[in-house]
Amino acid sequence: MIILNKIMKFFLLITVSAMFSKCCSPNDTPNNTANAKPLVSITSNPVIEGNDVVFTITLSNASETVTTINFTTSAGTASTDDYTTTNTIQTIPAGQTTATIAIPTINDFIVEQTETFNLTGTVTSNNTLNTTPIIAVGTILDNGTVVSQMDIWLTKGDQSMILQKQITNQLFGTTANNYQTIEVDESQTYQTIDGFGYTLTGGSVDVINSLNPTKKQELLQELFGNSTNSISISYLRISIGSSDLNSSVFSYNDLPQGQADTGQVNFSLAPDAALILMLKEILLINPNIKIIAVPWSAPKWMKESYTSIGSSLFTAYYNSYATYFVKYIQGMQAEGITIDAICPQNEPLNPYNNPSMTMSDIQETSFVKKLGLAFQTSNLNTKIVTYDHNCDTPSYPINILNDAVAYPYVYGSAFHLYGGDISALSTVHNAFPNKKVFFTEQWTSSTGDFAGDLKWHVKNVVIGSMRNWSVNALEWNLANDSSFGPHTSGGCTQCKGAITINNSSSYTRNVAYYNIAHASKFVPTGSIRIASNLIGNLSNVAFKTPLGKKVLIVENDGNTTETFNIKINGQWVTTSIDGGTVGTYIW
Repeated sequence: MIILNKIMKFFLLITVSAMFSKCCSPNDTPNNTANAKPLVSITSNPVIEGNDVVFTITLSNASETVTTINFTTSAGTASTDDYTTTNTIQTIPAGQTTATIAIPTINDFIVEQTETFNLTGTVTSNNTLNTTPIIAVGTILDNGTVVSQMDIWLTKGDQSMILQKQITNQLFGTTANNYQTIEVDESQTYQTIDGFGYTLTGGSVDVINSLNPTKKQELLQELFGNSTNSISISYLRISIGSSDLNSSVFSYNDLPQGQADTGQVNFSLAPDAALILMLKEILLINPNIKIIAVPWSAPKWMKESYTSIGSSLFTAYYNSYATYFVKYIQGMQAEGITIDAICPQNEPLNPYNNPSMTMSDIQETSFVKKLGLAFQTSNLNTKIVTYDHNCDTPSYPINILNDAVAYPYVYGSAFHLYGGDISALSTVHNAFPNKKVFFTEQWTSSTGDFAGDLKWHVKNVVIGSMRNWSVNALEWNLANDSSFGPHTSGGCTQCKGAITINNSSSYTRNVAYYNIAHASKFVPTGSIRIASNLIGNLSNVAFKTPLGKKVLIVENDGNTTETFNIKINGQWVTTSIDGGTVGTYIW
């Protein structure tokens, strides 16, 4: 019995041991997950526009191999302007279970509803349970901040607002209204713009130099710089010798009556040393400023009468006078000053100014032939621009251009508007579309009215010249003193410059400053005029800048407020402009 009990205990021990061994075998694990294929999921949280939407890619369990997923974005309620489109590959290393992908969103500063876009992930490795693409949604929340899509600068005739930027939120949209519309069409282009500015007379130089050094530099930076407070003048006209707004009459080769210097041996720029120095100062601020130069008169000894007022150039001295121009351009080049263009004579039909010289269209045609040949021989590429007088005689430049010999030497024709209509520029352009037209002078009077001069000059000198193909628009004198000087004996006594220098530490901005600033500050050299329609009292002209901005200058020629749309590419903003106000609109 004892032996039987021992035998039974032995078999029981073997059985239990075998059962325990089977249950604990490391090679028999029915719930092992190491070899199971994971499932891929993608999630994200909403973000405020301007931030990245971060998508988290999760594997349900780690894989023993690399997981590869191709990702692409597609629009939902958001457009591709609201987020950065993406087409990329993301990998999750073996043994890891998460990765992230960030999609930047764009702050468009427009009030709008919550928007969404899609991120689609396609698993290209064969180690997951996913058999179809995974689509996740990125959510963009509006930040509540609105920034105007258009800047507006206004000057009112009553001077309650002068070149002042408006605080406004102008947003393009498509909500219909019954207001009149200025439609801007950038697909229809016209002339390329050389610039806007004034004549830097010798008198301007004198009075600007009377400022203390700090104030002078402040003014030059304001006029020619590109800072927030600058008006960025891009074009200057200067006189060859004196104009009537110099303190005295001179040329670069003055001789006593009865003497001559046909070889221009005694030619010297010394009388204009102050002008040259100021031009160098300006070029340090704006090295790309364009300069056109024109004489008010030849030296007296070269004229039919020995006088600075009226009279004509002796035919026998045409070649000598061409040499005078060549020496002028070369002399300025030696000073580091490039003369982009010249006119043979300021106001050739005006014999009354001091200095002045008459030159008929026949005479100028003959002289241009000599001048063009002299430039060619001297390898000068300075442009020759004819006429430089009023819009009432477009036949003058047309007659010059009709001459087959003179024609190739002539780059264009220049105009003033003390007579005639600004459309004369188009008359000449249409007759000779391959030649340029310029607008080079218009004065404002010491007796003038700010409101009236603002309206007339912006409508005619700026908008009018531009709509009639001019490549530039220049007002007359840049600066004067409080007595509207300096000027020569017999020169202009009522010419008001853009700036009045009051004393060594003070200056005043006059209406001509604002007439030009509404263009020069916003329409740089190289801009192209684009199409815009005229409506009612709203004279206007539009441009596209080299950086792609659109600029619209509007003058309300009426006396009441006008509400209107500015439309481009099927969208528009609605705005208003008071009577007698000038506005520049930039977007």
